[in-house]
Amino acid sequence: MPFFFPKVYPILDSGVFPEVGRAEFLRRLAGELAEAGVTLLEYRNKAGSDAELLGDAAILRAALPAGTTKLVLDDRADLVERAGFDGVHVDAGDATPAEARRLLGPSKIVGTFGGSEALVPGILKEPADYLSIGPIFPTTTKQTAKAPIGAAGVRRLRDQSGPNAVLVAVGGVTFETAPEILAAGASVVGVSAAIFRAADPAGEFRRWVAALG
Repeated sequence: MPFFFPKVYPILDSGVFPEVGRAEFLRRLAGELAEAGVTLLEYRNKAGSDAELLGDAAILRAALPAGTTKLVLDDRADLVERAGFDGVHVDAGDATPAEARRLLGPSKIVGTFGGSEALVPGILKEPADYLSIGPIFPTTTKQTAKAPIGAAGVRRLRDQSGPNAVLVAVGGVTFETAPEILAAGASVVGVSAAIFRAADPAGEFRRWVAALG
């Protein structure tokens, strides 16, 4: 691992941004997240143009300096360096982990999808720092045809991956279910809607960290 993974991995989806006042909203949110002590954040924007992604990335990077927060860009390994980000998350249809690693080098974070009902064949041989698994429960923030795997699926994937793999459990995890998912073998819980659709996302992040460590 290139750094210590926290228990809570916030995933900021652009779907929560308002149509009017986008930049102001993002500056305020990013500043509040910095004050809340966020050390790892993924930014996800499936439909935005390069210019939109890079504009949002500049705001996030300015508010969340590299010395304190690692920023991961969803999908776009080709934009990581221009964004000043610290890594990328790639799924099927994006660059492969090996391609992302070749492009970004050994010091950047590379995450990828690790499996749902079972680990993706050969995934443990890929040069990825973490594997996302799930969906754990039904989710509204990312379209997927995969069935939720629950805590039993997390235990199964931990057994398959061994003790050292960093497994990020994603998809519908709530404050109430997170302890069970970590106890089942997840290293980290990736959280989008439960934090960023809350009235006070930074305060909600603090609540999760206080409970989970």
